Amino acid sequence: MRYITFLLVSLLVFTATQAQHSPKREFRAAWIATVSNIDWPSKQGLPSVQQKQELINRLDALRAIGCNAVILQIRPAADALYASEIEPWSRFLSGKQGQQPFPAYDPLSFAIEEAHKRNMELHAWFNPFRALTDSKKNPNPPNHITHTRPDWIISYGGKSYIDPGVPEAREYVTKVIMDVVKRYDIDGVHIDDYFYPYRIAGLEFGDARSYARFKESFSDKEDWRRNNVSSFVATLYNNIKSEKKFVKFGISPFGVWRNASKDPEGSPTRGGQTCYDDLYSDILLWQRKGWLDYSLPQLYWEHGHRAVAFETLLPWWENHSYKRHMYIGLGVYRMAEFKAVVWQGAGEILKQIEAIRSKCVHPGVVFYSASSFNKISSALSDSLKQNTNKHFAFPPQMPWLDNKAPEAPELSATASKEGLQLSWTTVGNRTDNITYAVYRFDKDQNIDLDDSKHIIAVQKGNKYLAKNTAANDAVYVVTALDRLWNESKASNTVEQ
Repeated sequence: MRYITFLLVSLLVFTATQAQHSPKREFRAAWIATVSNIDWPSKQGLPSVQQKQELINRLDALRAIGCNAVILQIRPAADALYASEIEPWSRFLSGKQGQQPFPAYDPLSFAIEEAHKRNMELHAWFNPFRALTDSKKNPNPPNHITHTRPDWIISYGGKSYIDPGVPEAREYVTKVIMDVVKRYDIDGVHIDDYFYPYRIAGLEFGDARSYARFKESFSDKEDWRRNNVSSFVATLYNNIKSEKKFVKFGISPFGVWRNASKDPEGSPTRGGQTCYDDLYSDILLWQRKGWLDYSLPQLYWEHGHRAVAFETLLPWWENHSYKRHMYIGLGVYRMAEFKAVVWQGAGEILKQIEAIRSKCVHPGVVFYSASSFNKISSALSDSLKQNTNKHFAFPPQMPWLDNKAPEAPELSATASKEGLQLSWTTVGNRTDNITYAVYRFDKDQNIDLDDSKHIIAVQKGNKYLAKNTAANDAVYVVTALDRLWNESKASNTVEQ
């Protein structure tokens, strides 16, 4: 009993400390996985109205715990959760590959609209090279890539993949992603952890034919594979920025780049698989070259893990950010699926968030995955709502994309019996996706825009009613933020 009491007291002190240190700039998101209906929709073949409501519920729940972004999987296996003329509708929506939801709607357009209503970014998540989730079953229509270009498809470990070693295949995947960038108002393109699949002991990935044909000067197949992936990443980044510079590009690698036993630059870990040696992803090269706007390593292990400890990996990744943002993926699913004592309760995840805030220049936290919160007690959600993420946070700025802030609004106020009606001039134009932040200060306080606890509203509209309180003794200012979250100076002040 004393041990339980100690844990409860420690948790209360810990969460109170987190609330005091809640940063104004922090990427807060969750992955919404659609493959096998992990997070959304809850099952295949639901009517469109139910799919929409489930997504709204997901977004509302994430917004309630402080998220300012969502990473939505829209291409699980060379299929589409959006209207595409290139690839078929995903069966994870309708229940049949190639069949759109009924009644017809565009889930990606809907998701973008609903996310933006909540002042959340939407990052479109693509699995670039997975073609079939089950290599023995092909439910796809005749126009699917597995049928039109079977020479590109390699079956491995029960799944099938588009061969990254074929230049034309890489161009095809780039075309698919760029189609979304061009047609949809997304805020980011997100790629998950594997390009080549995770290595299976004793089983070679069957790309001997493409290596023989396209190896050029490479004498080592593994170097050639890494070059294929790096070429794809660089090309995709440049294409995105040429089309829409503001669209962020991020990749979520496996949590270990390389063990120090193989490379002195690697982490002092004993990871069984690594990005570089098994997935052929040289993410440090991409960071150094500036081919990413953010990396999001999946650090799904706890503090004190014997092989891949969180406290070892976090500073290693932050030290290898190379002037790009480094956000951290946290394994909330472990609270639902693992019986180890460390995952029985909210303490470990909260401890990880505090470590990220104390050690990272541009903190960012992404939860895997959204539905995990439905499978655990409310302790973590309650702590995030009431303490850790109590105050609103804007995503960190990316000055290499744009660092020009909008003009400050001009604020006016009219007293009424309900309170003080604030209104301000609009800033920018429709395509700037301007958001406004309303700040409240006591009359004896300095106007400090860096303190997030003074933000009382974040919205698109240019009116806000500051309702009467017992002590109407406040000062208000408003700022404007563009779609990359560059913030204007404070407006003129008004008093209540």
